[in-house]
Amino acid sequence: MKGKIESGQLCTVAPIGAEGLQVGDVVLCKVNGKEFLHLIKAIRGDQYQIGNNRGGINGWTSAGQIYGRCIRVQ
Repeated sequence: MKGKIESGQLCTVAPIGAEGLQVGDVVLCKVNGKEFLHLIKAIRGDQYQIGNNRGGINGWTSAGQIYGRCIRVQ
């Protein structure tokens, strides 16, 4: 299975609006001091489980570590 976004593709990230985040959103977040695009897999209060499109889970992060939502991939 291919990723939703391949390495090197140009992406547009927008601030998170009033609608908040949902499972399935692709978000720009900080993980171990680096920024990555990840898929939201689950939500538990103010915590978001992030992973990839290939079934991998990277763990939980807080809303404060999520900078925006990917709205376009070119």
